[in-house]
Amino acid sequence: MKYWPAYIFLLCLTFHDVSTQRKKKSVQTLARGWGDDITWAQTYEEGLDKMKESKKPLMIIHHLEDCPHSKALKAAFTEHQAIQRMAKKDFIMLNLVHETTDPNLAPDGSYVPRIIFVDPSLTVRADIVGKYANSMYTYEPTDMDFLAENMIKAKILLKEDHDKHDDL
Repeated sequence: MKYWPAYIFLLCLTFHDVSTQRKKKSVQTLARGWGDDITWAQTYEEGLDKMKESKKPLMIIHHLEDCPHSKALKAAFTEHQAIQRMAKKDFIMLNLVHETTDPNLAPDGSYVPRIIFVDPSLTVRADIVGKYANSMYTYEPTDMDFLAENMIKAKILLKEDHDKHDDL
C-alpha cells in the first residue's frame, strides 16, 4: 500500500509521454511536403473550379508518398525558390496521390511522378512537357530550372490565349 503513490506517479508519467508523442506527429496537410506556403486544392474538381474562377493555370503533380523518385522530386521542388514563388502566386496547385477518372490527365500513361498543366479552357497543355520522350510529363530533381521555364511558358501561353479572346 505504501508504494501506491509511486505507481500512480509512474502511470501519470507514462500517459504524459504517450500524449506528448502523439502531439509530435506531424499533421498531414494538403501540401504533403510540396510547399506549406502554397494554397493547395483538395480535389481535382476543386482545382478545376478555382482555375476557372481565377483564370490561372492548374498545375497537377501526380506522385506517391513512398516512391523514391517522387520524394526526390519533392525535395528539389521545395528547394527551388522561383518554383515555390510561382506556384504560390500564379497557379492553382493540386498534388494527387491517387489517379483521377479523367483520362486526359494520363496522356502517355499513369506513371509517377508527373506534372501536367491545364489551362482555364480545360485544355491539358500537351505542348508543355518535360525532357523525356518515354515519360513526357516527368521531371527529374535536376530538371527544376526546366520546370520553372515550363511554368513561365504556361503563364505566357495563358496570357496569349487570353489576349486573343477579348471575351474571356
